[in-house]
Amino acid sequence: MKEALHRLFEMKDLGLAKQILGTEIVRGRKSKRLWLSQEKYIEYVLDRFAMKGAKSVSLSLSGHLKLTKRSCPSTS
Repeated sequence: MKEALHRLFEMKDLGLAKQILGTEIVRGRKSKRLWLSQEKYIEYVLDRFAMKGAKSVSLSLSGHLKLTKRSCPSTS
């Protein structure tokens, strides 16, 4: 994919993505897992709107929700 894009566009290969659109990407190679964190972006937004001292609330996805390759949309 990178080679095809490089033929069409002037670009540099900066290696693995560590962040995209304010979301930090953390990889667990051995466990074959991927974690996404918006902590830094949220801190930035809170600071920008002077809400650093606002009360926080813990919120997570349902424990039964499991993402798999089979649940991903696919096309021919």
